Amino acid sequence: MLALRRSLTKALAARTQAPQVCSSFATGPRQYDGTFYEFHTYYVKPSKMNEFLENVKKNIHLRTAHSELVGFWTVEFGGRMNKVFHIWKYDNFAHRTEVQKALAKDKEWREQFLIPNLALTDKQESEITYLVPWCKLEKPPKDGVYELATFQMKPGGPALWGDPFKRAVHAHVNQGYTKLVGVFHAEYGILNRVHVLWWNESADSRAAGRHQSHEDPRVVAAVRESVNFLGSQQNMLLIPMSFSPLK
Repeated sequence: MLALRRSLTKALAARTQAPQVCSSFATGPRQYDGTFYEFHTYYVKPSKMNEFLENVKKNIHLRTAHSELVGFWTVEFGGRMNKVFHIWKYDNFAHRTEVQKALAKDKEWREQFLIPNLALTDKQESEITYLVPWCKLEKPPKDGVYELATFQMKPGGPALWGDPFKRAVHAHVNQGYTKLVGVFHAEYGILNRVHVLWWNESADSRAAGRHQSHEDPRVVAAVRESVNFLGSQQNMLLIPMSFSPLK
């Protein structure tokens, strides 16, 4: 009995003294509320882009009646042309399921929005993301343009690269070179992927801020640390639609 008690005491002490691995990137609000953001990318047939956009503009209210639209943009630069990108917000997965069921029963939405737009679309992509805990969704002060920068990080997750990535983002924000709208970590889709949504007054002001940041040793040092964990990156310049909540 004494030997067993000593064994249990040692095990408890070892558990108490064992270092806990954690990252501010991987803990926080995301675990306490179920809110997530679904990224949609639609590739529209080149000859049908104007028709697609007109139909969406005319009938988007049929879709937003069911869930919250965060933003809707056309892609100006970066990758394939005739592409639109939009973000939808859900309280949790049960909420999304309820929305999908309601949409399936909504005859007006199906006939006026869904079916006509499907005929104009080549391909659709969906990705589930969470805002990182150290960031909240910000609304820019006025109309402008947006940049979605997508970073494919090395396997290992935020516990490996979360803190260096955070420092790199904050280095740009703290110096005022651009305005941060949100940082999103992919949950379903390609893993170890992070999206950073930026806002600028114009494409030219974005270019000016970019050149300045490249000459700032504080930014250069933070980025140099983060790229040790980077696999690849790409970006898109986004133009908000007139009905987009984020303009």
